[in-house]
Formats: sequence, C-alpha cells, structure tokens
Amino acid sequence: MVRVLIAAGLCVTAAAAHGQSTTYRCVDANGRSTYTNIQEETSGKKCSVVSREISVVPADRVAPVKPPAQTAATAASRANDRRKILEEELDGEQKRLVEARQKLAEQQGIRNGDEKNFQRVLDRLKPFTEVVERHEKNVEQLQKELASIR
Repeated sequence: MVRVLIAAGLCVTAAAAHGQSTTYRCVDANGRSTYTNIQEETSGKKCSVVSREISVVPADRVAPVKPPAQTAATAASRANDRRKILEEELDGEQKRLVEARQKLAEQQGIRNGDEKNFQRVLDRLKPFTEVVERHEKNVEQLQKELASIR
C-alpha cells in the first residue's frame, strides 16, 4: 500500500514537472496497480483517472467600489458621538485622578518608624505618584483630542 502511494505521488510530481495534467491508475491481470501520466500507455489496460489538475483563470480586475460620499449631517453626527464618548472618558479619568491624589496625600501623611531615611519614604510613595502622573497624562491627552474635534 505504501509503495502504491509513493508511486502515485511520484507520478503526480512527474506529471506536474512535464506539464501534463492527468494521472492514470492501471490494474494488470494480477491485480497490481501502476500509475502513468501518458495516455498512450493506458490503451488496452483497465485504467482510471486518479487526479486531474484544474487550471483557474484569474478574474478580471474590478475597480474597487467607493463608499458613498459622507454627508455633512453624517459627519456632524459622528463628531458628536465621538465628542460624547471622549467627554465621558475625560470625566471618568478626572474622577480617577482625584482619587489617586487623595490616596497619595494619605500616604504622604503617614510616617513609619522605619523610614528615618527619606529615600524609604520616596520609595513607598513612588507607586502612588506614578498613578497620579499616569492619570494626569490621560486627562491631558483627552483634553487635546476634545479640542481637536471642536
């Protein structure tokens, strides 16, 4: 069985290399299968088509369909939707900034006994200051985007 599959694979490969497109399987009187891609070798034998290459011709190129022109009303509607979304994001970000500043202020008021070295205080406050800075940057970016819409 493996030999038959190998032979079929070799015939298909050979057919492709020679530019021929059909592979035939022929069975002799003893029941053994042979494969060929030459039609003349199939005469007088019990043969059937095993594979046939199909050529596909590419379709003509069609010009891409352009979307309909945007009306002023549609553009204004999208701008309003975008503005509302950005304003909601800005409000949420400002609330998170206020909360982050409160947490930072609380931490600044706390003095632990093991923080005689001021660097330890800075190390403890660093995550809180980073959160505040991140929210400040987000608020700034949202404000820039809103200004570009108006």
